[in-house]
Amino acid sequence: MFGNKTLDRLDQMLSEALSGTFQEEIYDETKLSRLETKWKRFLAASLLSKENLAREKENVKSLVSDISHQTKTPMTNIKLYVDLLEETLQSDQTMERKEEALGLLEEISRQTSKLEFLIQSLTKVSRLESNIVEVKPVMQKVDRLLEETITDYSGKARTKKVAVRNTYDGNAKASFDYKWTKEALGNVLDNAIKYSKPESVITISVTEYEMYLAISVKDQGIGIREENLSQIFGRFYRSEEVNQEEGVGIGLYLTREILKKEDGYIKVKSVYGEGSEFIFYLHKA
Repeated sequence: MFGNKTLDRLDQMLSEALSGTFQEEIYDETKLSRLETKWKRFLAASLLSKENLAREKENVKSLVSDISHQTKTPMTNIKLYVDLLEETLQSDQTMERKEEALGLLEEISRQTSKLEFLIQSLTKVSRLESNIVEVKPVMQKVDRLLEETITDYSGKARTKKVAVRNTYDGNAKASFDYKWTKEALGNVLDNAIKYSKPESVITISVTEYEMYLAISVKDQGIGIREENLSQIFGRFYRSEEVNQEEGVGIGLYLTREILKKEDGYIKVKSVYGEGSEFIFYLHKA
């Protein structure tokens, strides 16, 4: 059925494939040459699949490492405050130090909430990155998105004594997944409130372009140093200026990933000490 020359070449092709040294010989119209071409395509596809698998494994390893690192501090703090509370209650049966005990309990609650928020954020990121949950953009108005997101954070804004003003009253539409885009917009608004000065104003506006609809969140907060602008969307990135604030540095990363999955993107403008403006670009097609 096969000549010795053909069998020898097939044997050589398999050996070279196993060693990773396969090279296609000069192409002609023979069946063996066509087989070599298909074999090369198969090996290239297999190599790409192997590289993708290795990359996914590295992403999982990185995520596990991040989880381990980021949960270490709140877990340690929880254990510490539990031990202190136990010691306080055991040494003072009359509860004369009740206020101190309640303070320790409050701190335990705060650390637990921080840990819960971190785990929820990591879960959202991992679900997005692994495509377990799909972002499904549809054409819809943006006015409800703005109004409901502002309402969700109005209490935090009042506590911080920051005003949030929505200057948009139009009926423009864009293509976006309502739930996930609200999550993304909420992350940016939350940061704007957190890093704004009391009595300052956060302005939300909308600009329509030919292909995109832009939602702007502009604050009068601490701003971002120019050398840090390229890093702020990295997972767990936090600048030195905000380390004392609550947060884990995952909100902007999650925001960028959400917008990317619905064919949009995000840009930032900032002057250090004067404030920042984050602009969402939602596709209109």
